[in-house]
Order: sequence, then structure tokens, then C-alpha cells
Amino acid sequence: MTDRLASRFAACVRDNRAALVTFVTAGDPDLDRAPAILAALVAGGADIIELGMPFTDPMADGPAIQDGNLRSLTAGTTLTAVLAMVTAFRAKDATTPLILMGYFNPILAYGPERFAADAAAAGLDGTIVVDLPPEEDGELSPLLATHGLHNVRLATPTTDAARLPTVLSGASGFLYYVAVAGITGAASAADADVAAAVARLKAATDLPVAVGFGIKTPVQAAAVAVHADAVVVGSAIVALIGGAAAGRVNDLPEQVEAFVAGLAGAVRGARRTQPTASPAEIAA
Repeated sequence: MTDRLASRFAACVRDNRAALVTFVTAGDPDLDRAPAILAALVAGGADIIELGMPFTDPMADGPAIQDGNLRSLTAGTTLTAVLAMVTAFRAKDATTPLILMGYFNPILAYGPERFAADAAAAGLDGTIVVDLPPEEDGELSPLLATHGLHNVRLATPTTDAARLPTVLSGASGFLYYVAVAGITGAASAADADVAAAVARLKAATDLPVAVGFGIKTPVQAAAVAVHADAVVVGSAIVALIGGAAAGRVNDLPEQVEAFVAGLAGAVRGARRTQPTASPAEIAA
């Protein structure tokens, strides 16, 4: 199976830029419009898509994504429907990496072995299971590996040198650095803090380091893109989708594409307009 994540990150390295990772909740605002939103993300310049599994209790997420989960569940989205959406996406797009992000409960209810097999068959590239720490993922991680799916792990500002090897053990695809302690959509981390954290993580792993949480604007995305291998934007896109659900946004796919295009342009140009400090300079 082609490693779409590795190919996409390699292409970004050749272009001397970070990747843009966009997050949306599957089935938000409804199952009819969700496929067009995925296409709009790609058209706008998203390099990688994180697709959220709707869940009733998304404990790490702020109000925007919580509301997106509820809209999706109200629309009748199930994990089976999410995988069908992935299959339909893959019929039109064979190259954009898709990572399923969310919580373990839907996977447990579906059956971990069945999930891993069906996820790979649908065309997913991996998972980020927010509430499944390395010490507890023995029921899922080996199954992901068996089916060629990446197990993307999370690191946070509180992941110290003693714990980092545990987080990295069995991790693949990329390492997702949660830049702020708190929920999605919260305040952004300071640029210097992001730079130092990325340097520390890259000294410990060859995996690409993606940075997310609190990144909402092209300016913020560009600042992170100077240092990180990937920039993750989610809550701002989900909030835009929420505006459509509330009747405040017309032409939703076009609005999403335009917003993502602004982010993509900023990310792609970041290293051409800002000097990048070396890890030694950051640590000094």
C-alpha cells in the first residue's frame, strides 16, 4: 500500500515548506453537504485531512468542535457512515492523506479488529485517538499496524523527557504536538514556545512534527509553519461550518475553500518571508 503520509511530507520537504493539516467533523453539518466540504478542503490547498469521528463527549474539544459533533450526530452520522464517506472520497482522490481523529468509544463499540480492517479497506491512512494513551492502546495499536494504518500520537507541553520515549514508542506517520494545555480553539501558544518545543521533539524523533490547537488565522499558521513540519487548523473551519448550519453562511463549500486557501498560502510562503532559527539557536 502506498504510504500517502510519507509521500506528502516528502513533497513538502522538497518544497521547503510545512504541510497544512485541516480538521473537520465527519457528517457536519449534515451527510449531504459533508462530501463537498472534504473536496473544498483539498481544492483550497489542504495537504492532509483529519476527519473527526462524531462523539457525544469530546472532552479535549472546545465549543466549536463540540457543536460540530452534535450537529453530525443529529444528522445521523455513525462510524459506518464515516467509513462510507472515506470510501467515496477515495474513489475521487487517491493521494490526499486522511487521518481519522477522535475518541476510543466509537471504535470500541464498532469492534477494534473490525474497525482496523474496514478503515484500511475504506482508504484511511491512520488514526489519532485522543483518549487512548500509549499504555492503554494495546487493544488497537497492533491491529492498526497489521492493516498498514499509522498510529499518530499526541505530545503536549507537559510531555517531559521521561515520558516522551513512551509516547514515541509505536508512533508513526507524524507526531501531533498540542501547543497549549487545554481544549481546542483555546488561546494560541507563543511563537518562541512553539519553536523550542518543536526543536525538542525533533531532536527525539525522525517523525514529522505537526502543531495544532489555537491556530485560527493565516498569520498564526505562518508563524508556526516556520518551525513545524505541519500546521493543524480545525476549530476555525468547524466554526465556519457552524455558521452555515445557523444560516449565517451561504455557499458553504466555496467559503471553506476560500478560507483554507488563505491558510495554505500563508503556510506555503512562511519560510520564504521569515528566518528560521536553528535548534541550537533556539536552545541557546
